[in-house]
Amino acid sequence: MTIGAHLTEFGGFQVRQWNPGDPLGDPATTIHRIGVEWEDEQSWVERFRAFLSLPGVETTPGFVVGWWSTDDSMESNAEVIEALAAAHAQLPNLRVLFIGDVTYEESEISWLTQSDLSPVLSAYPHLTHLGVRGGNELSLGQVRLGQLRELVIQAGGLSADVVRQVMTAELPALEHLELYLGTDNYGATSSVDDLTPLLGGTLFPNLRFLGLKNSDYQDQIAQVLAGAPVTAQLEELDVSMGVLTDEGGQALLSSPHVPHLKKLHAAHHFMSEEMTARLAALPTQVDVSDRQDEEDDWRFVALGE
Repeated sequence: MTIGAHLTEFGGFQVRQWNPGDPLGDPATTIHRIGVEWEDEQSWVERFRAFLSLPGVETTPGFVVGWWSTDDSMESNAEVIEALAAAHAQLPNLRVLFIGDVTYEESEISWLTQSDLSPVLSAYPHLTHLGVRGGNELSLGQVRLGQLRELVIQAGGLSADVVRQVMTAELPALEHLELYLGTDNYGATSSVDDLTPLLGGTLFPNLRFLGLKNSDYQDQIAQVLAGAPVTAQLEELDVSMGVLTDEGGQALLSSPHVPHLKKLHAAHHFMSEEMTARLAALPTQVDVSDRQDEEDDWRFVALGE
């Protein structure tokens, strides 16, 4: 799987590309995305400064960072993060933020080089929705976001450090957590043990959607979640996009909590036809589409490169 289209919606807002000369959209419905293209004369930071000069920019409720380099597919976004953090006084109403809305035509997800996002997270402590795409050099620091309801991190490979930073974050209002853990071929270093703080259900007591997905160790994730207290509090569980086999499928099938979910997401998997059918028959909405060949010796996550 590749990411071939930009976001059209995030955090309850429509996402619209902004280019110099464009007016601001309605802040009640719209947030803007700034990105550059190869060989653009204007840098991302220069374009962002032009955006900040617009009348009414202080009403901006959210922002989407698109592709940030005009000449280097692996350039860090450190300057972007510095500019965003410095603009906090000009964007006092910013609550929704996505960093890295980049398609494969601009840069493969495995090439995206993030940076330390803690300056931005400190500058905007009232964020309610946060999305990040790309795992290279990513760091969150010690996260304290008391109003954050949604956190999505998409990567072909997340480091154990980032996973642990999420597991030690102070996010008392969090309702939606979605981690694309990835594969060691593209930098993933976490293990199921790193997820332990989440399992008891007390870390994020308001959690209703949990996605631990796109993983090499998807069976182990399914096994620890099957009987975990956190699963009992969920409305939706997402274990899709990874290397889920009959071993993990049986754990989900035997779980006392899974039948009570509103939805189980398990698309892109390596389960047998029989196990796929048994899961699909559970008394809840189940997505077990995109079945891969369970006999295939090369098993792969859906989003790697």
